Amino acid sequence: MTDSIEMKDFSTPPQTSEEDGLNPADQAISTWTWVVAVLLLVLASCLALFPRLLLFISESASSSDHRTALTPLEYFLAVHFGIWLTAIAAAAVLNAPSSPNLTELQISTGPSHPLLGPVTAAANLSAFLSWNTKSVGPLASIFFVGSIVIGLWGLWVIVFGNSSVMSKTTGADKHTSSFIFGNKNAASVKKKQLRREQK
Repeated sequence: MTDSIEMKDFSTPPQTSEEDGLNPADQAISTWTWVVAVLLLVLASCLALFPRLLLFISESASSSDHRTALTPLEYFLAVHFGIWLTAIAAAAVLNAPSSPNLTELQISTGPSHPLLGPVTAAANLSAFLSWNTKSVGPLASIFFVGSIVIGLWGLWVIVFGNSSVMSKTTGADKHTSSFIFGNKNAASVKKKQLRREQK
């Protein structure tokens, strides 16, 4: 008779099978993320699409004067605040824990920041709208400059941020030896050096 004792390893988090889906902690985070995203989108749509709703909500019952329109500054800030709340909601949804089946389908493109896509899109939209706004004076120009710097820099990072793909055989950067960035001389030097080393 052999005495065998089986011990569990508690140092790693419990693995979930494909049938189980998410573990309880991920389910709680995922539920919280979706609720936050929906509430932020409702608030953002009220601010960006129906900014006069702010007058109705902020009006007190004892007030005798009733405004019927927002000032240009209030309208400008409401629309842009709505855009940024939408970006936050999109970033929350895009980074919510998902089931193992969905995780396998995601394409691995290298390191990236979770806010990069939504903030870049929001900054470019905000820059476009503030460029076309003349009713708030220099505030629109200041807002345009700040947003366009964030937006264009974000686009640059999306396009060129993960462009360092090295060839396993030559060690050359594949993106710099392709069309537009043709660097055939550097690639041929690396190739000759590799052939010398192999001999």
